[in-house]
Amino acid sequence: MSDSPSSSGTNNTLVDLIDGPRQFMKDGVQLMTRCAKPDRKEFIQVTQAVSIGFLIMGFIGFFVKLVHIPINNIIVGRS
Repeated sequence: MSDSPSSSGTNNTLVDLIDGPRQFMKDGVQLMTRCAKPDRKEFIQVTQAVSIGFLIMGFIGFFVKLVHIPINNIIVGRS
């Protein structure tokens, strides 16, 4: 009686447990085979876009901090 419901349920759970990482590895290999190394022009474009994004986010953070300090001093200074 090896076909009891408890042993087949355990077997299905084990198969499901192994199938997840197997599918992940299969998808990862498929992604790596489709990916191509960027050429110099594309790399420069991406680098410039990321740099501009960093600069914009930096300026936004700087101005928020610049506005926050006087407002914080006014609020804390009153009490």
